[in-house]
Amino acid sequence: MEKKEFWRLIEKSRDFDQAEWLTEELVQRGLKEALDFEFLFQQLMNTSYQSRLWGAAFVLMDGCSDDTFDYFRGWLIGQGEEIYNKVMEDHEFLAEYINEDNLDDEGFPQNEELLSVGMDTYTLIKTGDIEWDDDIYDELVEALDKKGLQSVTDIEFDWEEDDLENLFPVLWERFGEDPLG
Repeated sequence: MEKKEFWRLIEKSRDFDQAEWLTEELVQRGLKEALDFEFLFQQLMNTSYQSRLWGAAFVLMDGCSDDTFDYFRGWLIGQGEEIYNKVMEDHEFLAEYINEDNLDDEGFPQNEELLSVGMDTYTLIKTGDIEWDDDIYDELVEALDKKGLQSVTDIEFDWEEDDLENLFPVLWERFGEDPLG
C-alpha cells in the first residue's frame, strides 16, 4: 500500500465509523495490506510524537496525558492528509479547524479506536476474531520491525505549562480560558 492509498482510505472512512469501516475494508484486502496500513499509521504516529504538538493538545483540552496524546494523534490522522499536514506545519491551525463537527461524542479531538485498526485487522485475519492474542501481537511487531518501523518512546518537553500562552497565542485565545470538553 502506498501512502496515497492509505490517505484515500482514511478520507473514505470519514463517512462512516472510521475504525469499523477501515477494519472491514482491510480484512477484505488481506494480511499484506493490513500490515502496510499499520506500518504507515505508526510512521505518522511517530512523526507526530512532538513536544510542541503535545503542548498544543494540552492547551486545547486543559491538560493532556500520555494516552490522551495518543488518542489526539489518532484523531489528527483520522482528519485526513491535508489537515494532518497543516497541523504538523502550524499547530495553531487547530484553532481555525476545530469545531463540534470534527470532535468525538464528548467534545474532544480524540480517536482511540483508530489506534487499534491495524492490530484488530491483523488479528481478525489470523484468528477469526479480534480478541487480544499476545502471540499475534508479537508477530505483528516483528513484521513491522522487518519493514523498518522505528519505535519512538521518549520525548523531551521544550515547554512548561506556564509557557503555553506565549507559545500558542492563537490557540490560547480560543481555548485557554474555555478548553474543550
